Amino acid sequence: MSQGAWVPTPDDLDHFRQVQRLAYTCCETIHGELRPGISEREAAALMKTWLQDHGVDDWFHQPFAWFGSRTSFKGFDGLRHLGGFNLAFYPGKQRLEEGMPFILDCAPTLGAYTADVGYSGALGHNLLQERLMDDLLIHRRTILDLVRERRPLAEVSQAVDRLCVIQGTLPRHKAYPFEVLAHRVEKLGNRRGPSVARFGVRNLYTLTRNALVTGKREGWSPLWSSGKRSEHPPTSGLWAVEPHLGLRGVGAKFEELLVVTEDDAYWLDDDLPHVRRWQARGLLPQAREAA
Repeated sequence: MSQGAWVPTPDDLDHFRQVQRLAYTCCETIHGELRPGISEREAAALMKTWLQDHGVDDWFHQPFAWFGSRTSFKGFDGLRHLGGFNLAFYPGKQRLEEGMPFILDCAPTLGAYTADVGYSGALGHNLLQERLMDDLLIHRRTILDLVRERRPLAEVSQAVDRLCVIQGTLPRHKAYPFEVLAHRVEKLGNRRGPSVARFGVRNLYTLTRNALVTGKREGWSPLWSSGKRSEHPPTSGLWAVEPHLGLRGVGAKFEELLVVTEDDAYWLDDDLPHVRRWQARGLLPQAREAA
């Protein structure tokens, strides 16, 4: 284990799990309020208000909403700002229509704990969106299996790239800042901070410190991609993992916290909307009830 890498306690994991469930509950609630004609900005504002009403007062990033072809980040790649940050991601004027796919993405902080989640759906039915959500199951399994094998994180991300080729999809997470498949999440200090360009200063400070100080000194990066910076074994701690697939102008993703230990890895929570969806479709066994 890297000596400088922060490692969560069981109590920390409970708090992170609670925040992640809160974030997904927000997404499910706002999904139920989506109607034809609502804009991305309006949907993102509904998410922000809901989360603030439930105690959130800081963010890794404030809510995003993407509708239609913007779920596949169509046209996003050519616009680069601030070393990888892209203004095209910000919620816009795109309005939702019947049958249109959508993605809701939020990263709230409660106290010292942050979650970053992505929720995909459609207003009505969209067969391409359904297919992509089915395709994401093997990505979730592959990521976990390879991290458990202690494969370098770059190799795990490259395996996701190869899966996309096999499935005939595009790895649209490569449009994210620094082409990340995932990023680290850590417990924060207690002092609250402002937001800059929709991102919380406390969370950005922690990520930057790991990129420029702790991780750089020890040979690991808090930004997990297919590139050279991720050619290192899995670093213990929490990672927000977000495979994002695109096909013919439709995109779908999930995002959830992966726990990495010195000799194992596991998803923080299996009671999440995309997991329940796979179970309902018979793609995953139903969760066992506690005795």
